[in-house]
Amino acid sequence: MPMIRLTVPAGALTEEGRGSVQRELAAVLLRWEGAPDTAFFRAQAWSYLVELPEGAQRTAEDDAPRFLVEVTVPQGALSERRKAGLVEEVTRTVLSAAGLAPGDALRVWVLVHEQPDGTWGADGAVIRHADLVALAKGQRTDA
Repeated sequence: MPMIRLTVPAGALTEEGRGSVQRELAAVLLRWEGAPDTAFFRAQAWSYLVELPEGAQRTAEDDAPRFLVEVTVPQGALSERRKAGLVEEVTRTVLSAAGLAPGDALRVWVLVHEQPDGTWGADGAVIRHADLVALAKGQRTDA
């Protein structure tokens, strides 16, 4: 199941963006992973927002806010095309949530972590990518 973590300096998101970015990022991740839009899969797409205290994030050049998005998916869940699309859409989503323009895209870094098969567990059992694919095929879209 996918997980996404957005780390931002406190106050870097707009009020509206702060309220919506987690669900939006989770939906983006599910879409690019190719998961069905069902209540079950939406409930498994965990999204975290980590806000750093003032002054905790800097570069050697300036103090403009930077955004780190870490995506964890089962190995094999994202083709190169899907990774590229995911990175592009995640970047746009974060920029929008921060009220920034496309020209600020270099402030958003996306790291895709692929979890090796057999190293992901849930519900007290090891979950394999093939199990998730089979489950997805059996679910109908309910959105």
